[in-house]
Amino acid sequence: MNDLARRLGLRTDPVIFFSSAAIMVLFVLALLIAPETIRAAFAAARSWIVTNLGWFFILGVNAWLGFLIWIASSRYGHLRLGPKDSRPEYTNLSWFAMLFAGGIGTVLMFWGVAEPISHFSSPPLPGVEPHSPEAARDAISIALYHLGLHTWTIFTLPGLAFAYFIYRYELPVRVSSVFYPLLKDRIYGTPGKIIDVAAILGTVFGVAVSLGLGASQIAAGLDALFGTGDGVTVQLLILLVLEIVAIGSIVAGLDKGVKLLSNINIGMAVLLMIFVLVFGSTLFLLRGIVETAGLYLSNLPRLAFWNDMLSDMRPDTDEWGWQGSWTVFYWAWTVTWSPFIGLFVARISKGRTIREFVFGVLLAPSLFTLVWFSIFGWQAMGFDGIGAAAREAMGDQAGALSRAVADSVPLAMFAFLENFPATQLVQGLAVVIVAIFFATSSDSASLVIDMLCTGDGTAGPASQRVFWGASEGVVAGMLIVLGGRAGLDALQQVITVVGLPVFILVFAMIVAILMGLRQEDIDHITIGERPTAESFGKSG
Repeated sequence: MNDLARRLGLRTDPVIFFSSAAIMVLFVLALLIAPETIRAAFAAARSWIVTNLGWFFILGVNAWLGFLIWIASSRYGHLRLGPKDSRPEYTNLSWFAMLFAGGIGTVLMFWGVAEPISHFSSPPLPGVEPHSPEAARDAISIALYHLGLHTWTIFTLPGLAFAYFIYRYELPVRVSSVFYPLLKDRIYGTPGKIIDVAAILGTVFGVAVSLGLGASQIAAGLDALFGTGDGVTVQLLILLVLEIVAIGSIVAGLDKGVKLLSNINIGMAVLLMIFVLVFGSTLFLLRGIVETAGLYLSNLPRLAFWNDMLSDMRPDTDEWGWQGSWTVFYWAWTVTWSPFIGLFVARISKGRTIREFVFGVLLAPSLFTLVWFSIFGWQAMGFDGIGAAAREAMGDQAGALSRAVADSVPLAMFAFLENFPATQLVQGLAVVIVAIFFATSSDSASLVIDMLCTGDGTAGPASQRVFWGASEGVVAGMLIVLGGRAGLDALQQVITVVGLPVFILVFAMIVAILMGLRQEDIDHITIGERPTAESFGKSG
Protein backbone atom coordinates (compact mmCIF):
# COMPACT_ATOMS: atom_id res chain seq x y z
CA MET A 1 0.00 0.00 0.00
CA ASN A 2 2.86 2.39 0.75
CA ASP A 3 4.36 1.79 -2.71
CA LEU A 4 1.00 2.38 -4.37
CA ALA A 5 0.50 5.63 -2.45
CA ARG A 6 3.95 6.85 -3.52
CA ARG A 7 3.34 5.96 -7.16
CA LEU A 8 0.06 7.89 -7.08
CA GLY A 9 1.74 10.89 -5.49
CA LEU A 10 -0.36 10.69 -2.32
CA ARG A 11 0.67 11.93 1.12
CA THR A 12 -1.53 9.88 3.37
CA ASP A 13 -1.80 6.86 5.61
CA PRO A 14 -2.35 4.27 2.87
CA VAL A 15 -4.27 1.84 5.12
CA ILE A 16 -6.80 4.51 6.15
CA PHE A 17 -7.08 6.02 2.66
CA PHE A 18 -7.40 2.84 0.60
CA SER A 19 -9.57 1.01 3.16
CA SER A 20 -12.03 3.91 3.30
CA ALA A 21 -12.11 4.22 -0.48
CA ALA A 22 -12.54 0.46 -0.97
CA ILE A 23 -15.40 0.13 1.53
CA MET A 24 -17.15 3.13 -0.02
CA VAL A 25 -16.87 1.63 -3.50
CA LEU A 26 -18.05 -1.78 -2.28
CA PHE A 27 -21.07 -0.23 -0.60
CA VAL A 28 -21.98 1.67 -3.75
CA LEU A 29 -21.62 -1.49 -5.84
CA ALA A 30 -23.74 -3.48 -3.39
CA LEU A 31 -26.45 -0.84 -3.53
CA LEU A 32 -26.33 -0.93 -7.32
CA ILE A 33 -26.46 -4.73 -7.51
CA ALA A 34 -29.02 -5.46 -4.79
CA PRO A 35 -30.64 -2.17 -3.76
CA GLU A 36 -33.83 -3.63 -2.34
CA THR A 37 -32.00 -6.20 -0.21
CA ILE A 38 -29.63 -3.58 1.21
CA ARG A 39 -32.45 -1.14 1.88
CA ALA A 40 -34.57 -3.78 3.60
CA ALA A 41 -31.71 -4.85 5.86
CA PHE A 42 -30.87 -1.32 6.93
CA ALA A 43 -34.55 -0.41 7.28
CA ALA A 44 -35.05 -3.32 9.68
CA ALA A 45 -31.94 -2.39 11.66
CA ARG A 46 -33.01 1.25 11.86
CA SER A 47 -36.49 0.27 13.01
CA TRP A 48 -35.01 -1.84 15.82
CA ILE A 49 -32.64 0.93 16.89
CA VAL A 50 -35.19 3.73 17.07
CA THR A 51 -37.73 1.49 18.79
CA ASN A 52 -35.45 -0.03 21.42
CA LEU A 53 -32.69 2.56 21.82
CA GLY A 54 -34.42 5.83 21.08
CA TRP A 55 -34.39 6.64 24.80
CA PHE A 56 -30.61 6.13 24.78
CA PHE A 57 -30.11 8.77 22.08
CA ILE A 58 -32.34 11.27 23.88
CA LEU A 59 -30.74 10.72 27.28
CA GLY A 60 -27.25 10.69 25.81
CA VAL A 61 -27.37 14.14 24.19
CA ASN A 62 -28.67 15.62 27.45
CA ALA A 63 -25.78 13.98 29.34
CA TRP A 64 -23.30 15.44 26.85
CA LEU A 65 -24.75 18.93 27.25
CA GLY A 66 -24.49 18.66 31.03
CA PHE A 67 -20.86 17.51 30.78
CA LEU A 68 -19.93 20.41 28.49
CA ILE A 69 -21.48 22.99 30.80
CA TRP A 70 -19.67 21.44 33.77
CA ILE A 71 -16.24 21.35 32.15
CA ALA A 72 -16.51 24.90 30.79
CA SER A 73 -17.56 26.20 34.19
CA SER A 74 -14.93 24.23 36.12
CA ARG A 75 -11.33 25.18 36.86
CA TYR A 76 -10.36 23.39 33.64
CA GLY A 77 -12.14 26.08 31.62
CA HIS A 78 -8.95 28.20 31.61
CA LEU A 79 -6.91 25.53 29.82
CA ARG A 80 -5.82 26.69 26.40
CA LEU A 81 -6.23 24.38 23.41
CA GLY A 82 -2.61 24.57 22.37
CA PRO A 83 0.68 25.94 23.70
CA LYS A 84 0.74 28.55 26.46
CA ASP A 85 1.32 31.44 24.06
CA SER A 86 -1.11 30.30 21.36
CA ARG A 87 -3.93 32.60 20.35
CA PRO A 88 -6.92 32.14 17.97
CA GLU A 89 -6.06 32.24 14.27
CA TYR A 90 -9.40 33.75 13.24
CA THR A 91 -11.44 36.71 14.44
CA ASN A 92 -14.63 35.95 16.32
CA LEU A 93 -16.72 37.03 13.31
CA SER A 94 -14.86 34.79 10.85
CA TRP A 95 -14.85 31.97 13.40
CA PHE A 96 -18.62 32.17 13.82
CA ALA A 97 -19.21 32.40 10.05
CA MET A 98 -17.14 29.27 9.48
CA LEU A 99 -18.92 27.44 12.32
CA PHE A 100 -22.29 28.27 10.83
CA ALA A 101 -21.56 27.73 7.14
CA GLY A 102 -19.58 24.53 7.72
CA GLY A 103 -22.19 23.24 10.18
CA ILE A 104 -25.92 23.52 9.67
CA GLY A 105 -26.39 26.43 7.25
CA THR A 106 -27.87 24.11 4.65
CA VAL A 107 -30.15 22.54 7.25
CA LEU A 108 -31.54 25.92 8.36
CA MET A 109 -32.30 26.89 4.77
CA PHE A 110 -34.00 23.55 4.19
CA TRP A 111 -35.98 23.33 7.46
CA GLY A 112 -36.35 27.01 8.44
CA VAL A 113 -39.89 27.06 7.04
CA ALA A 114 -40.61 23.37 6.56
CA GLU A 115 -40.12 22.11 10.13
CA PRO A 116 -42.23 24.72 11.98
CA ILE A 117 -44.99 24.39 9.38
CA SER A 118 -44.87 20.57 9.62
CA HIS A 119 -45.33 20.60 13.42
CA PHE A 120 -47.85 23.44 13.16
CA SER A 121 -50.11 21.50 10.80
CA SER A 122 -49.51 18.09 12.45
CA PRO A 123 -48.73 18.66 16.15
CA PRO A 124 -46.67 15.84 17.68
CA LEU A 125 -47.64 16.60 21.27
CA PRO A 126 -50.94 15.01 22.41
CA GLY A 127 -54.08 17.11 22.76
CA VAL A 128 -52.89 20.02 20.59
CA GLU A 129 -55.20 21.31 17.86
CA PRO A 130 -53.56 21.80 14.44
CA HIS A 131 -53.06 25.43 13.38
CA SER A 132 -53.88 26.68 16.87
CA PRO A 133 -51.77 29.22 18.84
CA GLU A 134 -50.63 26.35 21.07
CA ALA A 135 -49.55 24.37 18.01
CA ALA A 136 -47.59 27.40 16.79
CA ARG A 137 -45.76 27.80 20.10
CA ASP A 138 -44.94 24.09 20.23
CA ALA A 139 -43.79 24.07 16.60
CA ILE A 140 -41.21 26.80 17.21
CA SER A 141 -40.03 25.18 20.44
CA ILE A 142 -39.59 21.76 18.82
CA ALA A 143 -37.73 23.19 15.81
CA LEU A 144 -35.32 25.00 18.13
CA TYR A 145 -34.90 21.88 20.27
CA HIS A 146 -33.84 19.96 17.17
CA LEU A 147 -31.48 22.56 15.72
CA GLY A 148 -30.36 24.63 18.72
CA LEU A 149 -28.25 23.71 21.73
CA HIS A 150 -28.67 19.96 21.38
CA THR A 151 -27.48 19.80 17.77
CA TRP A 152 -24.44 21.91 18.64
CA THR A 153 -23.81 19.74 21.69
CA ILE A 154 -23.31 16.80 19.32
CA PHE A 155 -20.72 18.86 17.43
CA THR A 156 -19.08 20.55 20.43
CA LEU A 157 -18.17 17.48 22.48
CA PRO A 158 -16.15 15.73 19.72
CA GLY A 159 -14.70 19.11 18.71
CA LEU A 160 -13.46 19.72 22.24
CA ALA A 161 -11.99 16.21 22.45
CA PHE A 162 -10.16 16.62 19.13
CA ALA A 163 -8.82 20.08 19.97
CA TYR A 164 -7.73 18.99 23.46
CA PHE A 165 -5.74 15.91 22.42
CA ILE A 166 -4.49 17.14 19.05
CA TYR A 167 -3.29 20.57 20.15
CA ARG A 168 -2.60 20.05 23.82
CA TYR A 169 -0.99 16.60 23.61
CA GLU A 170 0.37 17.06 20.07
CA LEU A 171 -1.21 13.86 18.76
CA PRO A 172 -2.05 13.22 15.07
CA VAL A 173 -5.07 14.96 13.57
CA ARG A 174 -7.25 11.87 13.64
CA VAL A 175 -10.36 10.75 15.49
CA SER A 176 -8.37 7.88 17.02
CA SER A 177 -6.11 10.36 18.86
CA VAL A 178 -8.99 11.15 21.21
CA PHE A 179 -8.78 7.62 22.57
CA TYR A 180 -5.08 7.73 23.45
CA PRO A 181 -5.77 7.50 27.21
CA LEU A 182 -7.70 4.27 26.55
CA LEU A 183 -5.69 2.72 23.70
CA LYS A 184 -2.23 4.25 24.24
CA ASP A 185 0.03 3.48 21.23
CA ARG A 186 -2.63 1.21 19.72
CA ILE A 187 -4.13 4.34 18.16
CA TYR A 188 -1.34 3.88 15.58
CA GLY A 189 -2.33 0.26 14.98
CA THR A 190 -5.41 -1.62 13.86
CA PRO A 191 -7.86 -0.32 16.54
CA GLY A 192 -7.00 3.29 15.73
CA LYS A 193 -7.26 2.76 11.99
CA ILE A 194 -10.69 1.12 12.35
CA ILE A 195 -11.92 4.18 14.25
CA ASP A 196 -10.53 6.53 11.60
CA VAL A 197 -11.98 4.57 8.68
CA ALA A 198 -15.40 4.51 10.35
CA ALA A 199 -15.23 8.29 10.91
CA ILE A 200 -14.33 8.91 7.26
CA LEU A 201 -17.14 6.70 5.94
CA GLY A 202 -19.68 8.28 8.28
CA THR A 203 -18.65 11.71 7.05
CA VAL A 204 -18.86 10.81 3.37
CA PHE A 205 -22.32 9.28 3.69
CA GLY A 206 -23.59 11.98 6.05
CA VAL A 207 -22.49 14.76 3.73
CA ALA A 208 -23.97 12.89 0.75
CA VAL A 209 -27.43 13.05 2.37
CA SER A 210 -27.11 16.79 2.83
CA LEU A 211 -25.88 17.24 -0.73
CA GLY A 212 -28.88 15.29 -1.97
CA LEU A 213 -31.29 17.41 0.10
CA GLY A 214 -29.53 20.56 -1.06
CA ALA A 215 -29.75 19.51 -4.70
CA SER A 216 -33.47 18.77 -4.33
CA GLN A 217 -34.06 22.19 -2.75
CA ILE A 218 -32.09 24.02 -5.44
CA ALA A 219 -33.96 22.07 -8.13
CA ALA A 220 -37.28 23.05 -6.53
CA GLY A 221 -36.17 26.71 -6.45
CA LEU A 222 -35.06 26.74 -10.09
CA ASP A 223 -38.30 25.06 -11.08
CA ALA A 224 -40.27 27.77 -9.25
CA LEU A 225 -38.21 30.46 -10.99
CA PHE A 226 -37.77 29.11 -14.50
CA GLY A 227 -39.93 26.00 -14.81
CA THR A 228 -36.87 23.79 -15.29
CA GLY A 229 -38.40 20.81 -13.53
CA ASP A 230 -36.93 19.14 -10.48
CA GLY A 231 -36.36 15.61 -11.69
CA VAL A 232 -33.30 13.37 -11.59
CA THR A 233 -31.52 15.00 -14.54
CA VAL A 234 -31.85 18.51 -13.10
CA GLN A 235 -30.64 17.38 -9.68
CA LEU A 236 -27.63 15.63 -11.22
CA LEU A 237 -26.69 18.72 -13.21
CA ILE A 238 -26.95 20.81 -10.04
CA LEU A 239 -24.73 18.33 -8.20
CA LEU A 240 -22.18 18.46 -11.00
CA VAL A 241 -22.00 22.26 -11.20
CA LEU A 242 -21.84 22.80 -7.46
CA GLU A 243 -19.30 20.05 -6.91
CA ILE A 244 -17.08 21.80 -9.45
CA VAL A 245 -17.40 24.99 -7.38
CA ALA A 246 -16.73 23.06 -4.18
CA ILE A 247 -13.65 21.37 -5.64
CA GLY A 248 -12.33 24.77 -6.70
CA SER A 249 -12.64 25.93 -3.10
CA ILE A 250 -11.02 22.70 -1.91
CA VAL A 251 -7.96 23.33 -4.07
CA ALA A 252 -7.75 26.93 -2.80
CA GLY A 253 -7.53 25.64 0.78
CA LEU A 254 -9.11 26.51 4.13
CA ASP A 255 -8.06 30.15 4.46
CA LYS A 256 -8.74 31.21 0.88
CA GLY A 257 -11.59 28.88 0.01
CA VAL A 258 -13.77 27.92 2.95
CA LYS A 259 -13.20 31.17 4.87
CA LEU A 260 -14.11 33.33 1.86
CA LEU A 261 -17.20 31.33 0.94
CA SER A 262 -18.30 31.20 4.59
CA ASN A 263 -18.04 34.95 5.08
CA ILE A 264 -19.90 35.68 1.85
CA ASN A 265 -22.62 33.19 2.63
CA ILE A 266 -23.33 34.24 6.18
CA GLY A 267 -23.69 37.81 4.92
CA MET A 268 -26.19 36.75 2.26
CA ALA A 269 -28.16 34.63 4.73
CA VAL A 270 -28.37 37.57 7.16
CA LEU A 271 -29.56 39.83 4.32
CA LEU A 272 -32.32 37.35 3.48
CA MET A 273 -33.35 37.17 7.13
CA ILE A 274 -33.44 40.99 7.42
CA PHE A 275 -35.47 41.17 4.21
CA VAL A 276 -38.10 38.83 5.67
CA LEU A 277 -38.11 40.83 8.90
CA VAL A 278 -38.53 44.21 7.15
CA PHE A 279 -41.04 43.21 4.48
CA GLY A 280 -42.93 40.74 6.66
CA SER A 281 -44.96 41.45 9.78
CA THR A 282 -42.11 43.35 11.44
CA LEU A 283 -43.68 44.14 14.80
CA PHE A 284 -45.15 40.64 15.06
CA LEU A 285 -41.74 39.11 14.35
CA LEU A 286 -39.84 41.36 16.77
CA ARG A 287 -42.27 40.36 19.49
CA GLY A 288 -41.90 36.76 18.31
CA ILE A 289 -38.10 36.79 18.75
CA VAL A 290 -38.45 37.84 22.38
CA GLU A 291 -41.27 35.42 23.08
CA THR A 292 -39.49 32.57 21.32
CA ALA A 293 -36.52 32.91 23.66
CA GLY A 294 -38.86 32.41 26.61
CA LEU A 295 -40.69 29.54 24.90
CA TYR A 296 -37.40 27.78 24.17
CA LEU A 297 -36.06 28.15 27.70
CA SER A 298 -39.32 27.14 29.36
CA ASN A 299 -40.10 24.20 27.06
CA LEU A 300 -36.55 22.88 26.67
CA PRO A 301 -36.50 20.69 29.83
CA ARG A 302 -39.80 19.07 28.87
CA LEU A 303 -38.82 18.49 25.23
CA ALA A 304 -35.26 17.41 26.00
CA PHE A 305 -36.45 14.50 28.14
CA TRP A 306 -39.72 13.76 26.33
CA ASN A 307 -39.79 10.13 25.15
CA ASP A 308 -43.44 9.92 24.09
CA MET A 309 -43.67 6.85 26.33
CA LEU A 310 -47.48 6.78 26.45
CA SER A 311 -48.05 6.91 22.72
CA ASP A 312 -49.23 3.90 20.74
CA MET A 313 -47.08 2.38 18.04
CA ARG A 314 -47.81 3.63 14.55
CA PRO A 315 -50.41 1.34 12.97
CA ASP A 316 -48.45 0.87 9.74
CA THR A 317 -45.12 -0.16 11.26
CA ASP A 318 -43.45 -1.60 14.34
CA GLU A 319 -41.28 1.49 14.55
CA TRP A 320 -41.44 3.94 17.43
CA GLY A 321 -43.71 6.83 16.42
CA TRP A 322 -43.05 10.51 15.83
CA GLN A 323 -39.75 10.71 17.68
CA GLY A 324 -38.36 7.77 15.74
CA SER A 325 -38.87 9.73 12.53
CA TRP A 326 -37.74 13.10 13.90
CA THR A 327 -35.70 13.43 17.11
CA VAL A 328 -33.92 10.07 17.10
CA PHE A 329 -33.19 10.35 13.39
CA TYR A 330 -31.86 13.89 13.89
CA TRP A 331 -29.49 12.79 16.64
CA ALA A 332 -28.31 9.69 14.77
CA TRP A 333 -27.77 11.65 11.56
CA THR A 334 -26.08 14.56 13.34
CA VAL A 335 -23.68 12.29 15.22
CA THR A 336 -22.44 10.84 11.91
CA TRP A 337 -21.44 14.41 11.08
CA SER A 338 -19.67 14.89 14.42
CA PRO A 339 -16.21 13.67 13.32
CA PHE A 340 -16.33 16.08 10.35
CA ILE A 341 -17.76 19.10 12.17
CA GLY A 342 -15.79 18.32 15.34
CA LEU A 343 -12.45 18.19 13.54
CA PHE A 344 -13.33 21.21 11.41
CA VAL A 345 -14.30 23.21 14.51
CA ALA A 346 -11.14 22.05 16.29
CA ARG A 347 -9.02 23.07 13.31
CA ILE A 348 -10.36 26.64 13.35
CA SER A 349 -10.33 26.92 17.17
CA LYS A 350 -6.68 26.34 18.07
CA GLY A 351 -5.55 28.75 20.79
CA ARG A 352 -8.95 29.28 22.40
CA THR A 353 -9.62 28.24 25.99
CA ILE A 354 -11.92 25.34 26.83
CA ARG A 355 -14.45 27.79 28.28
CA GLU A 356 -14.33 30.04 25.21
CA PHE A 357 -14.57 27.05 22.90
CA VAL A 358 -17.53 25.38 24.62
CA PHE A 359 -19.68 28.44 25.18
CA GLY A 360 -18.77 29.94 21.80
CA VAL A 361 -19.58 26.82 19.79
CA LEU A 362 -22.72 26.09 21.81
CA LEU A 363 -24.21 29.56 22.13
CA ALA A 364 -23.30 31.62 19.06
CA PRO A 365 -24.85 29.30 16.41
CA SER A 366 -27.76 28.49 18.75
CA LEU A 367 -28.61 32.18 19.21
CA PHE A 368 -28.53 32.69 15.45
CA THR A 369 -30.74 29.64 15.00
CA LEU A 370 -33.23 31.07 17.51
CA VAL A 371 -33.49 34.34 15.60
CA TRP A 372 -33.69 32.49 12.26
CA PHE A 373 -36.58 30.25 13.31
CA SER A 374 -38.33 33.14 15.07
CA ILE A 375 -38.40 35.12 11.84
CA PHE A 376 -38.96 32.43 9.23
CA GLY A 377 -41.07 30.09 11.39
CA TRP A 378 -43.45 32.67 12.85
CA GLN A 379 -43.86 34.46 9.53
CA ALA A 380 -44.58 31.17 7.76
CA MET A 381 -47.23 30.21 10.32
CA GLY A 382 -48.66 33.73 10.11
CA PHE A 383 -49.06 33.32 6.36
CA ASP A 384 -50.73 29.96 7.00
CA GLY A 385 -53.18 31.32 9.57
CA ILE A 386 -52.79 30.96 13.35
CA GLY A 387 -56.07 30.26 15.13
CA ALA A 388 -59.63 29.71 13.92
CA ALA A 389 -60.50 33.40 13.58
CA ALA A 390 -57.44 34.20 11.46
CA ARG A 391 -58.00 31.19 9.23
CA GLU A 392 -61.65 32.06 8.70
CA ALA A 393 -60.71 35.61 7.70
CA MET A 394 -58.08 34.31 5.24
CA GLY A 395 -60.52 32.09 3.38
CA ASP A 396 -58.91 29.83 0.77
CA GLN A 397 -55.45 31.18 1.56
CA ALA A 398 -55.55 29.56 5.00
CA GLY A 399 -53.33 26.50 5.09
CA ALA A 400 -51.84 27.13 1.64
CA LEU A 401 -48.28 26.92 2.91
CA SER A 402 -49.02 23.77 4.92
CA ARG A 403 -50.38 22.15 1.78
CA ALA A 404 -47.31 23.22 -0.21
CA VAL A 405 -44.95 21.77 2.41
CA ALA A 406 -46.94 18.54 2.61
CA ASP A 407 -46.67 18.25 -1.17
CA SER A 408 -42.96 19.11 -1.40
CA VAL A 409 -40.66 19.80 1.55
CA PRO A 410 -37.81 21.11 -0.69
CA LEU A 411 -40.24 23.70 -2.10
CA ALA A 412 -41.13 25.09 1.34
CA MET A 413 -38.74 28.08 1.38
CA PHE A 414 -39.65 29.12 -2.17
CA ALA A 415 -43.41 28.80 -1.56
CA PHE A 416 -42.88 30.96 1.53
CA LEU A 417 -41.00 33.65 -0.45
CA GLU A 418 -43.89 33.95 -2.93
CA ASN A 419 -45.59 36.11 -0.29
CA PHE A 420 -42.93 38.85 -0.55
CA PRO A 421 -42.20 41.62 -3.08
CA ALA A 422 -39.56 41.05 -5.76
CA THR A 423 -40.41 37.37 -5.51
CA GLN A 424 -38.18 36.07 -8.29
CA LEU A 425 -35.19 38.12 -7.18
CA VAL A 426 -35.49 36.93 -3.58
CA GLN A 427 -36.09 33.32 -4.61
CA GLY A 428 -32.99 33.58 -6.80
CA LEU A 429 -31.00 34.85 -3.82
CA ALA A 430 -32.25 31.90 -1.77
CA VAL A 431 -31.07 29.49 -4.47
CA VAL A 432 -27.61 31.10 -4.41
CA ILE A 433 -27.44 30.89 -0.60
CA VAL A 434 -28.35 27.19 -0.62
CA ALA A 435 -25.81 26.61 -3.39
CA ILE A 436 -22.97 28.24 -1.44
CA PHE A 437 -23.95 26.39 1.73
CA PHE A 438 -23.85 23.27 -0.41
CA ALA A 439 -20.32 24.11 -1.57
CA THR A 440 -19.00 25.02 1.88
CA SER A 441 -20.35 21.80 3.39
CA SER A 442 -18.66 19.76 0.67
CA ASP A 443 -15.30 21.53 0.71
CA SER A 444 -15.18 21.65 4.53
CA ALA A 445 -15.88 17.92 4.71
CA SER A 446 -13.32 17.13 2.01
CA LEU A 447 -10.59 19.11 3.76
CA VAL A 448 -11.32 17.42 7.08
CA ILE A 449 -11.38 13.92 5.55
CA ASP A 450 -8.04 14.64 3.89
CA MET A 451 -6.61 15.78 7.23
CA LEU A 452 -7.83 12.53 8.77
CA CYS A 453 -5.84 10.68 6.15
CA THR A 454 -2.63 12.71 6.45
CA GLY A 455 -2.81 12.94 10.24
CA ASP A 456 -0.55 16.00 10.52
CA GLY A 457 -3.14 18.77 10.48
CA THR A 458 -2.44 19.85 6.92
CA ALA A 459 -4.14 18.97 3.68
CA GLY A 460 -2.42 16.61 1.29
CA PRO A 461 -1.98 17.07 -2.45
CA ALA A 462 -4.87 18.60 -4.37
CA SER A 463 -5.62 15.20 -5.94
CA GLN A 464 -6.51 13.75 -2.52
CA ARG A 465 -8.86 16.61 -1.66
CA VAL A 466 -10.47 16.46 -5.09
CA PHE A 467 -10.99 12.70 -4.69
CA TRP A 468 -12.97 13.10 -1.47
CA GLY A 469 -14.97 16.04 -2.81
CA ALA A 470 -15.87 14.07 -5.91
CA SER A 471 -16.69 10.98 -3.82
CA GLU A 472 -19.33 12.88 -1.84
CA GLY A 473 -20.96 14.08 -5.05
CA VAL A 474 -20.81 10.64 -6.67
CA VAL A 475 -22.48 8.95 -3.69
CA ALA A 476 -25.26 11.55 -3.62
CA GLY A 477 -25.67 11.40 -7.40
CA MET A 478 -25.81 7.62 -7.50
CA LEU A 479 -28.55 7.58 -4.88
CA ILE A 480 -30.57 10.12 -6.87
CA VAL A 481 -30.21 7.98 -9.99
CA LEU A 482 -31.26 4.85 -8.08
CA GLY A 483 -34.63 6.31 -7.29
CA GLY A 484 -34.56 10.00 -6.46
CA ARG A 485 -35.96 10.53 -3.04
CA ALA A 486 -36.21 6.80 -2.35
CA GLY A 487 -32.46 6.47 -2.81
CA LEU A 488 -31.80 9.21 -0.28
CA ASP A 489 -34.17 7.54 2.15
CA ALA A 490 -32.10 4.37 1.81
CA LEU A 491 -28.96 6.30 2.72
CA GLN A 492 -30.74 7.86 5.69
CA GLN A 493 -31.48 4.35 6.91
CA VAL A 494 -27.77 3.54 6.68
CA ILE A 495 -26.78 6.67 8.57
CA THR A 496 -29.17 5.93 11.41
CA VAL A 497 -27.58 2.49 11.81
CA VAL A 498 -24.05 3.90 11.53
CA GLY A 499 -24.98 6.56 14.05
CA LEU A 500 -25.31 4.06 16.92
CA PRO A 501 -21.62 3.01 17.15
CA VAL A 502 -20.53 6.61 16.57
CA PHE A 503 -22.85 7.65 19.39
CA ILE A 504 -21.18 5.13 21.69
CA LEU A 505 -17.74 6.41 20.63
CA VAL A 506 -18.72 9.95 21.59
CA PHE A 507 -19.64 8.69 25.06
CA ALA A 508 -16.14 7.18 25.26
CA MET A 509 -14.72 10.62 24.43
CA ILE A 510 -16.02 11.89 27.78
CA VAL A 511 -14.03 9.19 29.55
CA ALA A 512 -10.93 10.06 27.52
CA ILE A 513 -11.21 13.78 28.30
CA LEU A 514 -11.61 13.09 32.01
CA MET A 515 -8.59 10.78 31.95
CA GLY A 516 -6.57 13.48 30.18
CA LEU A 517 -7.53 16.11 32.74
CA ARG A 518 -6.80 13.72 35.60
CA GLN A 519 -3.35 13.07 34.16
CA GLU A 520 -2.67 16.80 34.15
CA ASP A 521 -3.56 16.88 37.85
CA ILE A 522 -1.27 13.91 38.54
CA ASP A 523 1.64 15.57 36.71
CA HIS A 524 0.86 18.92 38.36
CA ILE A 525 0.50 20.68 35.03
CA THR A 526 -0.19 24.34 35.74
CA ILE A 527 -2.64 26.47 33.81
CA GLY A 528 -1.05 27.53 30.55
CA GLU A 529 1.46 24.68 30.42
CA ARG A 530 0.94 21.68 28.20
CA PRO A 531 1.23 17.94 28.96
CA THR A 532 2.61 15.31 26.64
CA ALA A 533 1.23 11.98 25.48
CA GLU A 534 4.13 10.19 27.20
CA SER A 535 2.76 11.28 30.58
CA PHE A 536 0.07 8.59 30.35
CA GLY A 537 2.77 5.98 30.56
CA LYS A 538 4.41 7.50 33.63
CA SER A 539 1.65 7.62 36.20
CA GLY A 540 -2.02 7.22 36.90
